[in-house]
Amino acid sequence: MDRARVPTLRQLAFVTMIAFLPLPTAGYASPMDDVPTGQNVATDPATSAMLAALVAVEREWSHISFELTDRDTRIQAMAALAEQAGQLASRYPGHAEPLIWQALALSSQAGLKGGMGALSLAREARALLEMAGRLDYHAVGGAVPTSLGSLYYKVPGFPLSFGDDDKARRYLEEGLAINPDGLDANYFYGDFLFQRGDYRKAAEVLAHGLAAPPIQDRPVWDAGRRAEIRVLLRHAQQKLAAG
Repeated sequence: MDRARVPTLRQLAFVTMIAFLPLPTAGYASPMDDVPTGQNVATDPATSAMLAALVAVEREWSHISFELTDRDTRIQAMAALAEQAGQLASRYPGHAEPLIWQALALSSQAGLKGGMGALSLAREARALLEMAGRLDYHAVGGAVPTSLGSLYYKVPGFPLSFGDDDKARRYLEEGLAINPDGLDANYFYGDFLFQRGDYRKAAEVLAHGLAAPPIQDRPVWDAGRRAEIRVLLRHAQQKLAAG
């Protein structure tokens, strides 16, 4: 049975200003993590074309998330990227990857816009991730459970939205089980633990994520995510030192 949550001040703040994605602060999961965009071996020209298009989508998402600074520019760029990923999902039905990227772009757009409209975008992103999970739950290194987990702990709980700590923990742990050394899997589980006061476990998870080798084919994302992990790890260590 789902556990209803009474919205906290932190959750209520979501309605006006929460950042869903690393913009550069903490947010929802980047679904490709340390698994190359083309992790599934292409067996036909259409699949090869889809994977090549997704590489371009990932690069644009990383650019918007970690390199652009103007909020309005980011909102417009993420909206365009969501549409682009949606077109790929329509062009290549039966593939989880385009759906995941469409969900990610929608989540990013929601976080940038804020307000009640952000909640509807979050619900749309959740539906897309659930659809992708039915196609391939293990796609691109556990992208589906990690992304769903981050959604469930970032959005407010009942009655404002669908946030649920129990579901968030379950999904995040499933994502980590699929991709135990993944930067995103460790970062978002670590952030979840930190937000709930488990600073020791959070520090362990975050340090494990940092120990992963750099992802050479995703340099912008890799550098940005590692910077976020270092900041959060430092905060966890400070909490531990303060007792």
